[in-house]
Amino acid sequence: MSRAPSKIYRYHVANLQELQLALGHTGRLARIEIASKDPQKGLRSLLRLYSFLVGAWIETRLRKLLHEEFGFTEAERNQIEKKSSQLDQWKETVDLAFRKHHKITKAPLDERNLGVAHAARRAALHDVLSNELRILIEIRYKLAHGQWVYPFNSEGDAVEPDKFQLINKENLQSLQFKYSLAEHLADAVHDLVVSPATFERDFESHFKRLYQVRTNLVTKDYEKYKASLILNREKSRATRTKK
Repeated sequence: MSRAPSKIYRYHVANLQELQLALGHTGRLARIEIASKDPQKGLRSLLRLYSFLVGAWIETRLRKLLHEEFGFTEAERNQIEKKSSQLDQWKETVDLAFRKHHKITKAPLDERNLGVAHAARRAALHDVLSNELRILIEIRYKLAHGQWVYPFNSEGDAVEPDKFQLINKENLQSLQFKYSLAEHLADAVHDLVVSPATFERDFESHFKRLYQVRTNLVTKDYEKYKASLILNREKSRATRTKK
């Protein structure tokens, strides 16, 4: 029998919706800057804001997932929240979701206990978290504290070179792909823990989309994306001039 969602869950839903609106607006402004060749030199600031918002979305999506009506128990939430970093909390969430789905309490989450397909999917989710999404999860705190150009270490006495390089490599296209990856990952874990029937129905489609976005991150040329935005703007302006 269905129950009304908790207040905490509804609050997380509202926060998530507002973040999604902010991401849409910020992405639109960034595309305008790219298309107009960034005359005000504001693109970097918009990309930092977009990065921060994606990181905030990832954190809020985890909180929403932990408070789903038919999802994790209070004890399981506590187990996840005891992890010291948000990255580790996400990894623990993935593992607990697979344990709940397969009714595995303590046995290793390997091919023998999960089956080859599910073991591969679990590995893929961990890989996405450790690679594509790690920088956005970890940089959010630094961006929130104004470290928009030079991210400092925890002591605040030196720049972290790896994060400096990673955050400066991001562009709007890569950030949009990573946002999409986070959505697919969260949807897969949601269905795994909350709705096993839905997960089995959508099993392949979840991961086909996940793998396609990972491929796009590697193969899609940002310069072509940028050129297409500039060309579309120029065509639009030429059409308006003729009128």
